[in-house]
Amino acid sequence: MPKPAFLLVALASLFALFGLALFGCAPGSLTGDRSPIQAPTPVRLSRDEVLSTTAACHLLRVGQWNDVAVTDAVVIVAADKYKLQVDDIIARSNQLAQEYQSHPTDLLTRAIDACHRLEDVTGVVSALVRFEPSGELRTTWLRIDGTEISSGFAKRTAAELRRRRAIGLVINSPGGSVFEARKLGRYLRANGLRAAVDGYCASACVDVLAGGVERYVTPSAKLGIHQSKVPRRYSSHEGGQLYVADSFRYLREMGVDADVAIAAASVPHDEILLIPLADALETGLVTGVVDGFE
Repeated sequence: MPKPAFLLVALASLFALFGLALFGCAPGSLTGDRSPIQAPTPVRLSRDEVLSTTAACHLLRVGQWNDVAVTDAVVIVAADKYKLQVDDIIARSNQLAQEYQSHPTDLLTRAIDACHRLEDVTGVVSALVRFEPSGELRTTWLRIDGTEISSGFAKRTAAELRRRRAIGLVINSPGGSVFEARKLGRYLRANGLRAAVDGYCASACVDVLAGGVERYVTPSAKLGIHQSKVPRRYSSHEGGQLYVADSFRYLREMGVDADVAIAAASVPHDEILLIPLADALETGLVTGVVDGFE
């Protein structure tokens, strides 16, 4: 749906101001605790409501990425399902941006909710879609292999995802900082990005994978879990329990069966439990198996 810019600078500034363009929303706030889409939920919307909802979701992706050559998968499906014209979606997007010019937080909330509503209407996962200048779909993934997740990892990776204009992240890592991994995972989720593994992903790396709006592995990929090293601030019996609870809440926030966190807590830190592919699919940690990535 690449079209001329509409209020692009203003939108990007507004969304960036409230953090969505960098590292998403605070857990449990605007992102919400949403499970993976299983089937369309019957939702009755008038044609005008569908147009406004579709336009608001489109605004979200354009504003996040400061790019008119992006939209969301649910926008494309809704436009086809309800026979919406691209020009009408853009016109309504302009109208919404003008209406909410003095209330940017309300626009942001509405835009996020719009993508969630379109998920329910279409049965499709809300995910970033990019276009090449030719109008063809862009399918570039950012690849990170063998890198430990250390301080600043989330910010560096987010910057590289933007620079490469990627639609997702292929990550193979032995793990590292849980804080950085979840920060990046929330960034992926809020910004409509996918995550994938085609090698070995263990410990905190699994938290990054969990953040993808869609989570793919190849048949030979290996996913490993174990107890995380508990940060000093949790260095007590009670603190350790809170740390496990944090892991539980994070996976639930990402729509993954939180029992994965319980399983991880039962494995000593110096050991690794490899998750069978069938279990990864059943728990929602993985949403699909593919041959490979570009």
